[in-house]
Amino acid sequence: MDSLDKKLNEVFTGKVVRKDLVHHIKKAANVPSFVLEFLLSKYCATDDPAEIEAGKRAVLEVVESNYVRPDESNRAQSKVQQQGRHKFIDKIHVKYYERERRHWAEMENFGSKRIAINEKFYKENEKLLEGGMWAEVTIAHNDIEEDNYAFYIEDLRPIQLSRFNESIYFEGREQFTRDEWIDVILRSVGLNPEIMDNPPAEIKDRFPSGLRLKLHFISRLIPLVQNNFNFIELGPRGTGKSYFYSEFSPFSTLLSGGQASTATLLYNNARRKVGAVGFWDNIAFDEVGNMKIKDSDTIQIMKDYMANGRFSRGQEVIANASFSFVGNIDQSVDQLVNSYEHDLFVTLPKAFDLAIQDRFFFFLPGWEIPKMDNKFFTESFGLITDYMAEAFHYMFKHNKDYVDVVNKRLKLGASVQGRDELAIKKTVTALVKIIHPSGDPSEEEFNEIVEYAIEGRRRVKEQMNKRKPDDEFALINLSYFTSDGEERVVYCPESRYAQATQNPRKTEENSAAFKHSDTSPIDKKEVSINTIQEKKVSLEEKRFKVYYGDTGYSYETVFKDYLVGASEVVLEDAYVRQRHQILNFLRFCEILVRVGDCKKIKLITCADDDVQQKDNTLAFDQIADNLFDHGIEFRFEFSKTLHDRELKLSNGWNIKMGRGLDYFQSLGGNYLQIGISDYDLRPCLETSFDIYKVR
Repeated sequence: MDSLDKKLNEVFTGKVVRKDLVHHIKKAANVPSFVLEFLLSKYCATDDPAEIEAGKRAVLEVVESNYVRPDESNRAQSKVQQQGRHKFIDKIHVKYYERERRHWAEMENFGSKRIAINEKFYKENEKLLEGGMWAEVTIAHNDIEEDNYAFYIEDLRPIQLSRFNESIYFEGREQFTRDEWIDVILRSVGLNPEIMDNPPAEIKDRFPSGLRLKLHFISRLIPLVQNNFNFIELGPRGTGKSYFYSEFSPFSTLLSGGQASTATLLYNNARRKVGAVGFWDNIAFDEVGNMKIKDSDTIQIMKDYMANGRFSRGQEVIANASFSFVGNIDQSVDQLVNSYEHDLFVTLPKAFDLAIQDRFFFFLPGWEIPKMDNKFFTESFGLITDYMAEAFHYMFKHNKDYVDVVNKRLKLGASVQGRDELAIKKTVTALVKIIHPSGDPSEEEFNEIVEYAIEGRRRVKEQMNKRKPDDEFALINLSYFTSDGEERVVYCPESRYAQATQNPRKTEENSAAFKHSDTSPIDKKEVSINTIQEKKVSLEEKRFKVYYGDTGYSYETVFKDYLVGASEVVLEDAYVRQRHQILNFLRFCEILVRVGDCKKIKLITCADDDVQQKDNTLAFDQIADNLFDHGIEFRFEFSKTLHDRELKLSNGWNIKMGRGLDYFQSLGGNYLQIGISDYDLRPCLETSFDIYKVR
């Protein structure tokens, strides 16, 4: 055990378990993690390796013998009838039936809704009456034919906690630093925080590390502690998006298959019963891109519910369940943020219009989370899953004290509008609950939470701003004030320097000049001046790499913003010599014509031999005649020693290019392909760009 293991065992004695044992057994037994942890704490409460192995075998035997799977209900009932009694592991509910004036138990996978139960069981375990609980249940068969039931409960031992003492949890948290407690939470859900601090070389340069990566995982837990929270995560497959909602908490449910109806989700008019929103803390929608809405009015009712936690369906319904939408995104994120036509919500179903999107409080960038494999799973101790889930459930129901802390300390900037403020405050409140459940974070710790919350909301607003033709969502520069009055604007790292996201085209009329998102509309008479000033302010030095097969890197996307204000352009590229390379250069010249600021172009290139130089001279002369008609003087020269490929602009920007202008894959002579005209759709060769300011 390391120091954190020892401290955790000392502070939370009896409430911890070795998480690697859960992971190992999980491979052989598809049982909820909190059920396995209950059995492990019973059979593997030791440090002796031999006893642990024996305990693991015992756990598997118990699962094999006692865990009921939904498709085995008939066999389970038959076993009880034949043997007289049998012990099962199942989720059990108890309901009071008014007409019969008695309680009946129902076991989910056992398949019986009419099981007799002694009142002592539900008096000792109130959760049986409040949504049910997992338990070891001994079911006996009733042989008296006159009775109106076949089974009764002989014994019941809860797997979940029957009661939760919040003061012990809060006092225990105080024994840990902020960073230690974050690691405790990550270990408790089975993850290895050490690898997030020191990632392996193969992912080190492609994903964030340290606190940011840890916050990404922790933010998946937000809907479990914050009521009526609308969360969305889009990212690659295999990053564990749905795991948190299917395994971590018995108060959360995962809806797979993409089906959603008003009756099952919200309210069943025929039965006059509240749907899933009335029974769960969190409802997660897996594969949201494939989500199918059965009823035409489901989306409208969802909008009402997501806005304020209530809706009317013949009668007003108030509920607290949060919504989590998780799905895949297969497109290149860099391509999407630099596209004027597409955005990061591209995979959402069409029914998810701007009204639904505006109700998302936090957008987790799933592309910043590496794919899960064995090295990401911890071998250390963590809090028993059910104990952590109970703590989260307690905080889910208690908001006031946390809201008071946030309202007292948080001051947001002028660009933060109504729904922005609600989203940010709810996210900050949730993260304070998870990381600082019993006290106020320090100023630095609080600001880190605030910035992370604002970023998650800004990511939502940026996508809506790209979609909306007017300026309704144009105030994307969300900010907050520190305690000393400094205003800090928060950006999303993937889109900070993407002009297509920061200044999206609103209409064809102003497509050549984009206004700043937080300014008043630009007067048409001042378009060119204001645009140049905006570009100078917003453009930054950067280096980036394009990988083989990437799309979304047309000349317009890569170069256009930096060409604004450049009256003279010098291109040094030794490989403007083949026919397709000359056509590439001509396409680049077309960008310069459209920008409208360039007056002089100079090309320095090479030729394979005298014949090619003579032929290319004729081609360049034709280009020069065409450019002259557009008010641009074009000069060219051939060099025998040129090697570097660089673009030098009179506005002070230089762009070094690994492959020059020739970085697109060949179409192999087939010109009936997508990408022949739109270079943003043409796959690239591997190359790199270094854009820097000459000082």
